[in-house]
Amino acid sequence: MKVLIIEDDEKVASFLSRGLKAEGYLIQLVSDGQHALQLARQFDPDVIVLDRMLPQLDGLTLCQQIRSQQLPCRILILSALSEVTERIKGLRAGADDYLGKPFHFEELLARIEALGKRDITAVHQRQLTIADLVLDLDSMQARRADKVLQLTAKELGILELLMSNSGKVFSRERILTNVWGLNEDPLTNIVDVYVARLRKKIDEPFPVKLIHTRRGLGYYLAVE
Repeated sequence: MKVLIIEDDEKVASFLSRGLKAEGYLIQLVSDGQHALQLARQFDPDVIVLDRMLPQLDGLTLCQQIRSQQLPCRILILSALSEVTERIKGLRAGADDYLGKPFHFEELLARIEALGKRDITAVHQRQLTIADLVLDLDSMQARRADKVLQLTAKELGILELLMSNSGKVFSRERILTNVWGLNEDPLTNIVDVYVARLRKKIDEPFPVKLIHTRRGLGYYLAVE
């Protein structure tokens, strides 16, 4: 599989290049956004690992340009900007995945492997579906029974996390880490408050409830 790394930090770029080559990937490396689009056309990568903060042309704009060219590749954005609102910007720009810095190489590798297996025809039709609840990952718009749900960025972050791992229980601490990027809760019940808001919008108007509580453990989303 061919991977194009677009990264201006020499240490990070070298680390990624050496690590992915060791895993058997064919690698090309470019350090600025201006030359990256041309190389993407020539190299025809399966996956692009794209730094968001680039000289001359930022990663979000480059991602949009790649999508406008309809290049058949998957895009994984790497960024120190890992807040939910920033991840949403990246996904809306056309990225298939978004990973915050610093990152574990094993997680990066797993995400690249998953993107490599993804059906290319589904690149622009990415959505999560559980029962009649649908989350479009490109527009970050949620619908239930074809009714558009008005959700905040944090609510969308929680929903994406739970829908991506249907049936898996997430503790308040893990939700806080994944959605807020925090290891400590600045408010003792912030996760509970947001899950309650999400329930009111997603479950309250409908007979089938999807968000569930595992007492003492956390929350999960599933059809029961």
